[in-house]
Amino acid sequence: MITAPASGAQTWPVLVTGATGYVGGRLVPLLLERGHVVRAVGRSVAKLRCRPWSNHPNAQFAEADLRDREALAQAMRGCRTAFYLVHSMNPRAGTDYAAVDRELAYTFVEASRDAGLERIIYLAGLGEADDPNLSRHLRSRAEVGRILRLSTAAVTTLRAAVILGAGSASFEILRHLAERLPVMLTPRWVRTKSQPIAISNVLEYLAGCLEHPETAGRSFDICGPDTLSYEDQFRIYSEEAWLKRRVIIPVPVLSPRLSSYWLGLVTPVPISLARPLILGLKTKAVCREHSIRDIIPQHLLSCREAIRLALRKVEQQAVETCWHDAGQTVAPEWVACGDPVYAGGTVLQDGFRATIQATPEEIWPAVARLGGQAGWYFGDSLWRLRGLADKLVGGPGLRRGRRHPTDLRLGDSLDFWRVVRVDPPTLLLLHAEMKAPGEALLQIRLEKKSPERTELSMVPRFLPRGLAGLLYWWAVYPFHSWVFAGMLRGLAKATGRPIVDGPDKYKPGTADVCRLPGVH
Repeated sequence: MITAPASGAQTWPVLVTGATGYVGGRLVPLLLERGHVVRAVGRSVAKLRCRPWSNHPNAQFAEADLRDREALAQAMRGCRTAFYLVHSMNPRAGTDYAAVDRELAYTFVEASRDAGLERIIYLAGLGEADDPNLSRHLRSRAEVGRILRLSTAAVTTLRAAVILGAGSASFEILRHLAERLPVMLTPRWVRTKSQPIAISNVLEYLAGCLEHPETAGRSFDICGPDTLSYEDQFRIYSEEAWLKRRVIIPVPVLSPRLSSYWLGLVTPVPISLARPLILGLKTKAVCREHSIRDIIPQHLLSCREAIRLALRKVEQQAVETCWHDAGQTVAPEWVACGDPVYAGGTVLQDGFRATIQATPEEIWPAVARLGGQAGWYFGDSLWRLRGLADKLVGGPGLRRGRRHPTDLRLGDSLDFWRVVRVDPPTLLLLHAEMKAPGEALLQIRLEKKSPERTELSMVPRFLPRGLAGLLYWWAVYPFHSWVFAGMLRGLAKATGRPIVDGPDKYKPGTADVCRLPGVH
């Protein structure tokens, strides 16, 4: 499915994959600002339409899974150039992310041939493929580059080291470690040299390659002006954040596995993502050539300038995209009218409701502030305990927080939840990304009962996997009445309006699910 641009737009759209990711979500508005027609590709057009740039007259949208060659080729129709900004190194891709990336790259090559694509611009990691110490993650990125070059299109590869910007995984690791730990025991390779680059410079190079045809078919190293160890970067961050000098003690006994567990506990980055990132830090990431600086000249921000700018964005709550932006935005198949056809057909659910003397519009702002710094209005210690347990088994936990304290859009992460439906001021549907023996949803609905009365309901749903899933549900079930009734009271208090009935328990029926938009 492709939506057309407004009349008068340019003829040749530029395809951007990974348009809801950290880099792609910032590249699209930059290209639009420069007058390009941009066709953003994603698994959910609805999620793309929630982006601030979605109403731009030159913005197009195509819905395609990168595993689907036919849908991808259709999305490419009419495009001459495509940006390849996807990778599968995320907590929900499983451990074999290299195999997934390989599959996606081959499918993309086949689709590009079908569509007659002329150029591909690919953002890769910095590291030499023949380096025996190269991490699995960086080796996978290099392999994707080799696969893309099998296309009939000319491939431009940009190889970057650490990308610094508000919301990037590298910056968030740096920020959380420096702010939480005055003394750090680190692996010895904390002194490995690298050349970090600001996200603004990465975007300028990506857009510049599109506008400089002489970059076609070539590979470039892109780096900032500073060659620093990770220890140096911690020191610079501490100075820019006005922290006391951090004491860093490199020790030989910290393996990548131990380091990733520690990183997963202290930072919002889950263990499954922390481990490949840590392994990548062992490789010296320094530019071997600088030819792109002559083709696309720009002011390269120093590490200090990049950190200062990122901190300012965080303080102003103006973070455009985050490392955890990419995620499933479709409710699972079992959220449908009638019984599911697998897992024994058993969906376990509970229901709680209260009537508040207020309109849905008056209550909604409190609902939209759930999670993050605002917490969950009740039982925050229990939520933190569940988040810690999730962290210990490799899940996202609560430290992931949320992109913005009040704005909520489809696809946003909300602590260990993901927003899969948001229809202000009547519905919020959250899909759990925590580690659990089953799939969980939390539905929050506001239903107007009279001009000044609204029924606020919460329905947790769970599809268990085997006996472990059943045991999990019945272990947490006794806490439901206490937690969800407390949350209903807390939301009413945050709204500043009284509860006139409830909170009480009720049995949600099939109709509650059937009324969900998009569920049939």
